[in-house]
Amino acid sequence: MNKFLEYLSDFWFLLFPKNCEACGRALSRGEEVLCFDCLYELPRTHFCKELDNPILQLFEGRIRVERATALFSFQKGSKFRKLLHSLKYRHKPEIGVLLGKELGAEMLSSGNFSDIDYIIPVPLHPNREKKRGYNQSERIASGISAVTKIPVLTGVLVRNTDTKTQTKMNKDERWQNVSGKFVLTDNDILKGKHVLLVDDVLTTGATTEACGSTLLSVEGLRLSIAVLARA
Repeated sequence: MNKFLEYLSDFWFLLFPKNCEACGRALSRGEEVLCFDCLYELPRTHFCKELDNPILQLFEGRIRVERATALFSFQKGSKFRKLLHSLKYRHKPEIGVLLGKELGAEMLSSGNFSDIDYIIPVPLHPNREKKRGYNQSERIASGISAVTKIPVLTGVLVRNTDTKTQTKMNKDERWQNVSGKFVLTDNDILKGKHVLLVDDVLTTGATTEACGSTLLSVEGLRLSIAVLARA
């Protein structure tokens, strides 16, 4: 029976081959979403191993952050930039899950994120999530959770205003766009907990700061941050 299922799987694989989301070549057995070559060519930062890194430094004097990391650097024309665009605008949520697993693996091996209680993805407004079909930060969070076994908590931090896209905004405009736009639906579950806030890309840090400020209003909460990349 197992042999039959194996043959059936091989036949299905040949009949409906999948391609690498970065380079387009056909994926081989054991490859998922990206071919191994593209996966290992992505520009990694190794910030998980550095307690004092540029991500943590970005929030100094802004909000109290325990630890922070970004898995990749965001380089123009890079394969990662193409992947991020596909994740957000081409309905490819599986990219977020895969890269989340990569981020989770680095966090786990570093030993610097071992006391996290919950993973909380940066929320989308329901209107935008309905239009996109999913929240990309939730998919990244689910990938991290699959590796680290830390539970993902959704619906506790919510975005109460459908804010404008921030792509062309400067630092001050970004902060005005998101400040006061996030609320908590349940404070008690977060009291005294260490929370990992997860997003896709960090630019000025305005959205992350707004979310972090809301979370830090909870008594005894400790905040850490993980993103796929720093732009």
